[in-house]
Amino acid sequence: MEKENKKGTKHPLSILANEAYEVFSLLGFEIALGPEMESEWYNFDVLNVAKNHPARDMQDTFWIKNKPENVLRTHATSVSARMLEVVAKENRIPSAFISVGKVFRNEATDATHEMQFFHIDGVMIGNISDGISMVNLKGVLTKFYRKMLGENIEIEFRPSFFPFTEPSIEVHAKFKGKWLEMMGAGMIHPNVLRNVGLDPTKVQGFAFGGGLDRIAMIKWNIPDVRLFYQGDLRLNQF
Repeated sequence: MEKENKKGTKHPLSILANEAYEVFSLLGFEIALGPEMESEWYNFDVLNVAKNHPARDMQDTFWIKNKPENVLRTHATSVSARMLEVVAKENRIPSAFISVGKVFRNEATDATHEMQFFHIDGVMIGNISDGISMVNLKGVLTKFYRKMLGENIEIEFRPSFFPFTEPSIEVHAKFKGKWLEMMGAGMIHPNVLRNVGLDPTKVQGFAFGGGLDRIAMIKWNIPDVRLFYQGDLRLNQF
């Protein structure tokens, strides 16, 4: 009996990453990439995360044995930091970059949290005269989520705090009747601009970052984020 020739399928997160890249490319963002094993400088220091910040603890971060000051990146914001350095060195203003990649956090897992997940991170920078503001940030993110999840998706922007943005906001979307935090965002903190070699009196911009997996959960009504990483080939049912 002749064996059935089964073709492989793309993983849902790969499909979603490509869709995200397409949306942001149409909005003028360039695709950026960076290493998964990152230096403490790009993962924390350059982003205005204090030395005593809880995120640096062993309970939150995977530190690399025998490689001091190296970690498994906890967010793709390290890629944005690297690209802002390129902007400063090459005077590429205005610029906008988007990155999607796997990140790692040493935390307990549940239906909406996993130790590894895909993070989408973006940044837009320009001269102060370009007027890049929170209004532009909200417009870009609203456009993105409506493209990814449909025009009727309910989105809220709430005040928050992050070391690398000021002012800061959280982006929430409605999922099964409850609000699910999707992303953190805000105007790039002046200290971050200084750390990458930019002058905050001359340039300004916004940054945002959040989990791609949570977008997939809403888009395909997937009840548990851990299903993405169990290696079950039946995942393509989603």
